[in-house]
Parts: sequence; structure tokens; C-alpha cells
Amino acid sequence: MSEKNRDGKRTARERLAADREKQKAAEKRRRALIVGASVVCVLGLAAVIGVVAANAGKDKGGESAGPVVAPSGAQGKDSLAVPVGKDGAKATLTVWEDFRCPACQAFEAAYRPTLHELTDAGKLRIEYHLVTLIDGNLGGTGSRNAANAAACAQDAGKFRDFHDVLYENQPKETDDAFAGNAKLIELAAKVDGLNTPAFRKCVEDGTHNSWVVKSNEAFRAAKFGGTPTVLLDGKNIYQDQTMTPAKLTQLVEDANKA
Repeated sequence: MSEKNRDGKRTARERLAADREKQKAAEKRRRALIVGASVVCVLGLAAVIGVVAANAGKDKGGESAGPVVAPSGAQGKDSLAVPVGKDGAKATLTVWEDFRCPACQAFEAAYRPTLHELTDAGKLRIEYHLVTLIDGNLGGTGSRNAANAAACAQDAGKFRDFHDVLYENQPKETDDAFAGNAKLIELAAKVDGLNTPAFRKCVEDGTHNSWVVKSNEAFRAAKFGGTPTVLLDGKNIYQDQTMTPAKLTQLVEDANKA
């Protein structure tokens, strides 16, 4: 073999090795994004004690008034789960989430196409539980008000679409923009047929506020570590550092074969 050929093969091998390293680095960054954001949601309280103290006299979303009104179609214990997908699906994903939580947004960005595909195919059913972790950590009512608005969207049969819009337009964690009902109604205009008088009244009246608070109490009682908490048929898959959309798809496919 000529020296030139040997050099060419060595260069090709080096390029392949470099490409593999780039792919590994990209995957590592993707996982670090999700895991790192989760730490913010979990440990936020310790980092913002001063902020919480400064907001001690303000509504943090923990208080509620009025009856507990579950949104239409809510299921599970105390009707705290908003279902997406067919009831007969053989795999169930339980998601505890906060619309102000950056880790929840990161999870959505990474997994949303896969979740849509699996639910639309009838292979996966998702049960969403809405909580107010960031309101408790940073003060404000954005988590609660966004969750109430999402419940109002569920009443209109538009939960998934509005759920996605909220994450696509999530403000910075320290910006309580979702506390403003006008902002939530503005975002509802991005979902066809949602911004109706009935929806606006539901949002402005805080119809489901007490239900959101009850959901958050269930989250705390379960002693979950933070948001998002993602359980596939009861097993916490969010803590699995090897989890990817492809692996989740395979797990769901396996459940449907059983």
C-alpha cells in the first residue's frame, strides 16, 4: 500500500472518529440541558430565599377560594389528571409539570414530537398533573394562573394545543408574566377556536384555581423530587440518564406488544 493511500485511510478514520465525538458531545449537551434545568426547578427554593422573603406578603398561588371545580374530562383520584390520548392505550405516561418550570419546557422541546406521535397512534395515554412549584419558590401566581387557563382550555377540548403554546411562549423563570390573565388570553388566540367568551370568563374568574391548588397539594403529598416528574406505567423514567425519545418509543412499543 502506498504512503498516500495509508494517509488517506488514516485521515478518513480520524474524520469518522471526530464525527462520533461530535455526536456524543451533542447528546451530552441535550441531556445536560434537561437535567440542568431540572436542578433549577428542584433547588430553586434554596437559591431564592431572599426573593421569597421579599414577596412574603404577596399571593404565591398557594391560597385559593371557592369550590374545587375539575375541568371537563379530568380523571384519576380526585379528578386531578388531564388525559391526552385514548383510554384504551396500553402504556400510560404520568407527567407532573409547572408551566413556569424551565426543565418542563426542556422536556417538552425534546419529547413533544414523540409524545404526539405515540398518543395520536393510540399507543400512549398521558395524564397531566399541573402544579405550582415555581410560584412557591419565587412568589407570584403565574404557575397557578397558567394551569387554570390550561384547565379552561380542557373545558373547550383544546388542552393539548394550549399546553404546547404555553411552553412555546414560556417567560423566564423569574418573570411572572403568566400571572396576567390578559397574557394568557392573548396566547389563547394562537389556538383555533379557543379564545371565546366562555374561555375568557373561565380564565378571569379563576374557575379552576382551587383545583390547581389541590393538584399541587397532591404533588407535595407524593414527595416527588421536582418538576417535571415523568412516570411510565409508574416507573420514573425522567431520572434515567440514558432515556431518549427513541428509547421511550421502544418502551411504549414493547408495552403494546405485551
